[in-house]
Amino acid sequence: MNLQSVRTPARDPREPVSHALDPLRVGDTEIGVSLTVRLAEDGAWRGRLTFVDAGEPHAVRETAEIFCGDTEDELWHGVQRLREHHFRDLFRSLT
Repeated sequence: MNLQSVRTPARDPREPVSHALDPLRVGDTEIGVSLTVRLAEDGAWRGRLTFVDAGEPHAVRETAEIFCGDTEDELWHGVQRLREHHFRDLFRSLT
């Protein structure tokens, strides 16, 4: 009996992919945070943050594509260098 290999198709890096980050606490409210990354036509990796208030799930706030890197890893390093107060300030700037 022949075994068939299971292969998942490679994703198109130009298609945006969202990654959940640690939630953010603003006062008594928990805010869900995700990073959406994609490969732009110019070859740079670009990313934006999305904030979802647990109390208001329809109140979604997004930044512009403020993260950029030559590689996906470089973009992630830029995001990981930010501290919680930076995320909080970005959220507040959108409210």
